[in-house]
Parts: sequence; C-alpha cells; structure tokens
Amino acid sequence: MAATYGIIDLFAGPGGLGEGFASLEECGRYPFSIELSVEKEKSAHETLRLRAFLRDYRKRNGHLPREYVEFHAGRSSEPDWSQIDGAAWKLAEREARRLELGTEPATDAIENTIELIRGNYDDTILIGGPPCQAYSLVGRARSRGTKGYRPENDDRHFLFREYIRVLDRLRPAVFVMENVKGMLSSIVKSERVFEMLMDDLSSLGGGDEHAYELRALVSDGKGIALRTVSQASDFIVRAEDFGVPQRRHRVIIVGIRSDLAARAEGVEIERTVTTTSTVESVVADMPKLRSGISPQRDDGPAAWAHIIRGAALSLAEHDFGSESERLHERFSAIAKDGVDQLQRSSKSLPADYGVSNDPLRNWLECSELEALAHHETRGHMDSDLARYLFVSVFGEQVGRSPKASDFPDMLAPDHRSWSSGKFADRFRVQLAGEAATTITSHISKDGHYFIHPDPTQCRSLTVREAARIQTFPDDYLFLGNRTQQYVQVGNAVPPYLARQIAAVVHAVLRRNENAQRAVGAGERNPKTEPLSA
Repeated sequence: MAATYGIIDLFAGPGGLGEGFASLEECGRYPFSIELSVEKEKSAHETLRLRAFLRDYRKRNGHLPREYVEFHAGRSSEPDWSQIDGAAWKLAEREARRLELGTEPATDAIENTIELIRGNYDDTILIGGPPCQAYSLVGRARSRGTKGYRPENDDRHFLFREYIRVLDRLRPAVFVMENVKGMLSSIVKSERVFEMLMDDLSSLGGGDEHAYELRALVSDGKGIALRTVSQASDFIVRAEDFGVPQRRHRVIIVGIRSDLAARAEGVEIERTVTTTSTVESVVADMPKLRSGISPQRDDGPAAWAHIIRGAALSLAEHDFGSESERLHERFSAIAKDGVDQLQRSSKSLPADYGVSNDPLRNWLECSELEALAHHETRGHMDSDLARYLFVSVFGEQVGRSPKASDFPDMLAPDHRSWSSGKFADRFRVQLAGEAATTITSHISKDGHYFIHPDPTQCRSLTVREAARIQTFPDDYLFLGNRTQQYVQVGNAVPPYLARQIAAVVHAVLRRNENAQRAVGAGERNPKTEPLSA
C-alpha cells in the first residue's frame, strides 16, 4: 500500500504552500494530508480554516457544498459551516489553528500533533516560512527609519529558530522552508541571518540522530529536480521558471533527512508548463472594470469616463520625444472615442470557463463555480487616474513601465523624493505580455505598483486578478475586508509553485518506498544500487 505523509504547516498565512501539497493527487489518492496549520492573523486564519473545511468536504463528496457555491457567488451570507458538515468543520478547526509561534498554546498544540501524527502516518513533512518583513530589503529600510529600532531586538529575525525547534522535535522525512531573498543578506549583530540558520540546521545531529541534507529546487525548462548547492544563492527560486505568471524570486530550502537523501539523486519530474506564463494569460479574459473615483462623489461610469477622456486630451498634446508619435496616436484615439462606461465589479465567468486544456488555466478554473469572487475595484484620485492612464499606455506602446524621468511634468506627484531616483518606478504597470512583478502585501496600500495593463480600464489590480497572478484557484475565497484580502494574497507562496515542489518531493519519497519494498522482497540492496524515479 502506498505511503501517506502527515504535514505540519507553520506560518501558514492563507495556505498557499499547504494548498500545493494537499492538492497533489496521484492515481486517485492524496499522499499528503495537513494535520496542523498555524497562523496568528485573524482573517488569514479564517481563510485557512474555510479552505481546510472545503478540502475535506470535497475529498469525501467529490464536489463543493452547494452553500459554498452560493456564498462564493455573493448570493448568500456566510453559512454556519458546522451545520453543512459537522465532521468536516470539526476537522478544519483542529487542523487550522490561530496561534502565535513561540507561545505556550502554540507549543502545546504542536507537541500534541507531533504525537498524533507519528502514529497515524508512514512519515511526516514540515513546511512553512517565518514572516519575511524583517528580512526583506524594503522591510529593513523601513525599520532603519524607526526611532530606536535595533534588529537584534526584532523577534521576527529569530522566528526561524521556532521552525528549527519543531523540525528537531518532528524529524520529518522532508522539510520545506520559504523566505524572501533578503534573508540571504540580512545581518544581526554582524552575523548573517542565513549563516545562523545554516548553523542551526547543521546542529541537528548525525548518525542515529538524523541530520538533513539541503537541496535547491531547479528547473531546466523541461524538468524539475532537487539539486545540491554550492552557494547560498542557489536556493533562490524564480517562480516564472515554474509556470507562475510572476517574477517572484524567493529562497526555498528543501531539506531531506539523511537516511533518505540518496534517493533524491537523479529524481526529476516533467514540467507541466514549458513556456513563460504572462499577466495577459490569466487576466485578459476577466470582465472589464473601471476604478472608483476618490474622494467619493459622483462615482458613476459617465463621470469616470469623462475624467479618462480629459486626461487623454491633455496627454495627446504633450511632447514625449522619440516616443511621441505612437503615444500621441493612442492618447488621441482614447480622447476621440472615449472609453466604455464600465462597472466597478463583476461576478460574470469568462467565456468557455472551466474547459481549458492549458495546465495553468485548468489549475485556476473550477467548473463548479457560477461566479468570480473578489473581482471589484477600489477608488483612485483624479490625478492618479491620469497617471495610471499614462503608465498603462506607455507600457502598451513602449513595452516597459515608465520611470519618473519619462513622466510629463504635469503628472509629477508632489513628492520630495520623486526626482531623487529612489522611487523612479513609483507607478508601475504590469505588462500584458510578460510575467508580473512580485505581488507583495504592499498591493493593499494604493495599487500604484500594480496597474492593470489595459488603458481603457485605468485602474489597479483587483484581489482576484492578484490572486490569479499568485496562482490561487478561483474557488479559493479570502475572508476579511479587501485590505486584508490583498495582504493575504501578497504574503502567500504561489500554490501552483507549491504543487510542483510537492510533486518532486513525493517522487523522492516514492523512490524510497519502492526501495524498501524491493529490500523486503530481496530484490536488490538500495544502499549500493540506485533506483530510477
């Protein structure tokens, strides 16, 4: 009988990394099962818990609850899930726990789960990543501007040690740790945080006390494998190399327990997406929307269209140097023909929804859905709408997002740092024909870094568009208010990337299962003779 693996997911957020592992299905079975996922933020935990409920319900019933389809479509308020399926809700509450790592309640919950998981599964997996703000370049820059800030007193720098503590107690077959690139260069008390992490990992022992051998996730365009590393930068994973429509570069460390590590050599799985996925490939067919107008006044479609047309008229008269001809032509066309009087939200499903053969679209779309959730826009000031129009037309016509030096003076914001070069890309369009820049939690602030590529929509990305770029399936519902939803999406690991990590990890574990069976049958000695994947 094929082995099953229990998972503990730390710092889980809305569940992106766990979704990848839990969704892996091979030969009609799910080899990975999440036993505990820990998240301290309230709205993210609620999202995590609801997803755990749906996962269990769908596995046992083969479909989503009808009540969820209605709720997802916005046709009903959130039901009492315990009344829909009491057993599934009880499991979800046990699995998804709102706890803060390092506190006594969290430690007790983890210890109890470790005892339970060891008796119920063939082996275990540990996944997750400490909060990234303390390691990110932006986060460190902001912290330096905080009066009295001392990095050695910032607990976020050392939360990875709570991960190490659980790793030491659980001794899983494999662990996966994810964090921002800044972790490689973050320094506390003249010591690199990454080197501190490596020291902690190397202290886990050897011999009977199994240590871990570290591997990097790599893709050569056709296959995905785990490879030994020669330098820290080898751990940086480029999400766009794995079919994610986003240039998200993160540190992902895969540790394989030393008694299993030999099985990882030569294991490779086939890539399902072999070309770069683009922003256009996941958002172009979604219903067109306009932004709101802020501060709130006449927020109708006609008022919005009038603002866009006026901005286009002004921009059509500006001298853009060598780019003038093509920009003038586009601005003039918008000024002459105007833009459609669009709505601010839509739940309509795209045409031919749920029937695509494209691997990524197949992953995103759910044929059971009757609407799209989270596809509604926020408001922008008139001056920002003019900037959004300029930036999106510039990106469409020139093929790059403009820098501050490309802006006409009339659109320059009243920022002291605007001409300093520090914020040269303060307004950034996501180019239709390329992978997006990194979706971060900053998208919750103002949307200036996440402008939609279509000038006739002149707005920032919706939560659903950001979620699609992050590869969250459309049936994934984010609870909380819109700001909290944006933060959840921006902080997550792309589930489609996580699923590929899960697949290659399972290939290693399956090879080990085969080796053990072969030894049991007296067929070969796995210590001296390697096996194929």
